[in-house]
Amino acid sequence: MNKPHHHKGMPALVTTGRILSRFEFWPMWAFYPPVLLYVLFLMLRYRGVMLPTVANPSFPGGGLVGESKASILALGVRHAPQWFAPFITVQRPAHLDEHGLRHLLQRTCDHLEQAGLSLPLVAKPDLGCRGAGVKLLQTLSDLRQYLEKFPADATFLLQRLIPFEGEAGVFYCRHPNAAKGRIISLTLKYFPHVVGDGVSTLRQLILSDPRAGRLTHLYFPRHANKLDSIPKHGESVRLAFAGSHSRGAIFRDGSAWLTPAMQARFDEISKQIPEFYFGRYDIRFEDFSHVQAGHGFTVIEVNGAGAESTHIWDCNVSLLKAWRDLMKQYKLLFQIGRANWERGFEPLSWQEFRQWHRRENELTPLYPTTD
Repeated sequence: MNKPHHHKGMPALVTTGRILSRFEFWPMWAFYPPVLLYVLFLMLRYRGVMLPTVANPSFPGGGLVGESKASILALGVRHAPQWFAPFITVQRPAHLDEHGLRHLLQRTCDHLEQAGLSLPLVAKPDLGCRGAGVKLLQTLSDLRQYLEKFPADATFLLQRLIPFEGEAGVFYCRHPNAAKGRIISLTLKYFPHVVGDGVSTLRQLILSDPRAGRLTHLYFPRHANKLDSIPKHGESVRLAFAGSHSRGAIFRDGSAWLTPAMQARFDEISKQIPEFYFGRYDIRFEDFSHVQAGHGFTVIEVNGAGAESTHIWDCNVSLLKAWRDLMKQYKLLFQIGRANWERGFEPLSWQEFRQWHRRENELTPLYPTTD
């Protein structure tokens, strides 16, 4: 049997050399202090603690923290619909008994039908980051379970599944006074797989994989009910669905693959979204060569001021380069925020920021397990 063709439509994933970088899975308190010190300096230099919250005046809080994914995606769907995956939102009531659950499931199905959407779908919380709560829903039973387990009085999205292996993060930036923007970071995302031999359990296959075997804290809980099963010979088991590094996806710096056509296309799309200057598009595609030509992709998410240049999680990126690239990103963020403030846009108050941040932190641990 031929080996399954993983990462179809993507540039080849180089697996020789370093498996994990030294800092790739450091805790936040160990990695971010130098960047935080630089951000404090930027707050003084540009005379504004909350300037990032006006980097994108059309986004809630600039997209810094606690922002609504639905509000941001709705801007894209409204102004550049051909590039964005359609979705609906679902509000989970504060109290939900069995009768209420059946009624909510029916209303959700009716809403999906009206929107021209059907299973399989991707469910994701309206508030949250780093892939928290993202699940692939393939059946009505999956949808019912997600409705049942989602935290009370919170909202989530049901988005059309873009059924391709290819995914990338495209970080775009434009100064409000500049005619053109540019892509400052490109991350190619690869989803890890193991391939069955007909003898080994899934647990053994994960442990024997050079990279996955060092990330069992990510993969074992997610596949707990299948760890002792034996995949068939040649059967491919995907270990992560969400395109998040912290959830186990493999990230590679794609800057060498950038083209003028990509720069022009993302500049065009970004200008169609009112008052959008800084953030990362997460896109899905069938063939990356088409993306390089400026077409053949779908935006599944847009992250604003709180976005990160995720190419830093490439295992071949040094710690100093990672810090340096993040500092360049934050300098641009504060420059844009300052320019928008001078144009008359008001940042969030400290009280508003804390309220949004607290709400996101309260909800995140309650979300269903990420796929």
